[in-house]
Amino acid sequence: MSLRRIASLSRLRALGLLALLASPVLVAGCGVPKMSNPFGSGNEESSASLLNDDKLPERPLTETAAPAGPADGRALNCPQVVAWPNERLRTVYQPGHDGDTNFVVHRGEITKLSRECQFYGGRVVVKYGFAGRVLLGPKGGPGTVTMPVKIRAAGADKQTLATDKMSITTTVPAGSPVGYFSMVREIGFPLQVGTRPEDYKIFVAFAK
Repeated sequence: MSLRRIASLSRLRALGLLALLASPVLVAGCGVPKMSNPFGSGNEESSASLLNDDKLPERPLTETAAPAGPADGRALNCPQVVAWPNERLRTVYQPGHDGDTNFVVHRGEITKLSRECQFYGGRVVVKYGFAGRVLLGPKGGPGTVTMPVKIRAAGADKQTLATDKMSITTTVPAGSPVGYFSMVREIGFPLQVGTRPEDYKIFVAFAK
């Protein structure tokens, strides 16, 4: 019975994290206008800042913690989950037209991050989530878009401790310039003696 309760709680937490990520994105989508060419001026970074209604939070959306122990619990601090500006964007162009804003097919943007963590002795397991959207460019059209994402967990010394990779898929409906996505995953790694959980970072980035 206790094992069933733990499994049920784990599923509920995952659903709650996903809902927390998805809800603000869906709300933000209500105000997205139709655009003929949102990439027509400026570089990728400045164009994205104009289109991106959802600022990346300085702190993740959720923060769950517990004392170190062999079972589930809450920790006072969690490793950070971050997406650098040049890695939270990925623009896809028509072949042979890289860098030409008139030939953008679509752009992926990671706009929300969240995480919670559990400690097992000297090891931490982080359940992290991210959400975002795909914007159509002048050469894009409705349909399914799949984009690769890579994850890297590192300590204060920047040494890689764990990696993960996946593909996110979204559908841009007919008559709309945008589609939304969200993902919840787990990654675990050891904590070095003398370090704090918040000294570690989990980097989320679109893969090229």
